[in-house]
Parts: sequence; structure tokens; C-alpha cells
Amino acid sequence: MKLRTSTFLALGVLVALLLAGVASWYASGSPDGLEKVAEDTGFGSTAEDHRLAGSPFADYGTQGVGDERLSGGLAGVVGVGATLLVGGGLFLLIRRRGTDAPTPSGADAGAPDAGAAPAPPR
Repeated sequence: MKLRTSTFLALGVLVALLLAGVASWYASGSPDGLEKVAEDTGFGSTAEDHRLAGSPFADYGTQGVGDERLSGGLAGVVGVGATLLVGGGLFLLIRRRGTDAPTPSGADAGAPDAGAAPAPPR
């Protein structure tokens, strides 16, 4: 069975959304590695929040959502969506730029290359 590219991509997006939205419910509530080292070495209390600390999705959660599991799941799903939008947009931008480039020999793109072997019959 051959899997179509669009089906493969749709399944990949679905798996990413499920992992971000559901698997995040079971993530550890313990501090991450950097926070743990800061606490262990004694400089955790001197750290300052960054400028985006008050953003809607700061600290792996969604601001205004009281349920911790739902908050983390929503933040994960929004993160996956944002990553797909930015990555897809860059892909389309780069792909479009690549089609406008002139051919290396300056010849017509539809004309066969003089040194190339003829195409096999269909």
C-alpha cells in the first residue's frame, strides 16, 4: 500500500497535535534542567523573568485557563500550530524563490540539455 504525501503529512500533523495536547498532560511538574541547576547551585532566587514572562503562553501554560492539564495542552497545540505555520510559510517562500532562478546554462528550461541523454519513452 502506497501512502500519498498529503495523507502522510496529515497523519504527521495529527500525531504532533496529539502529543502536544494529550501527552503534555503527563509531563513532570518538576522544574526543567536549567531551573533545577539554578536551585541546586543557589542562584535561582536571583534570576529575573524575561520580557515575555507575562505572555499568554509563558511557563508551558495558557494564561486564563484554570485547569493545569488543559492549560498545558492548549499551549502545546498552539505551539505546534505556530511552528507549522512558520515552517510552512518559510517552505513556500523558499520554494517560490527557487523556481524564479535562471537555469545554469541560460537555456530555455523546457529545452533538453545538449549533453543530456534522451528521456526514455513513456
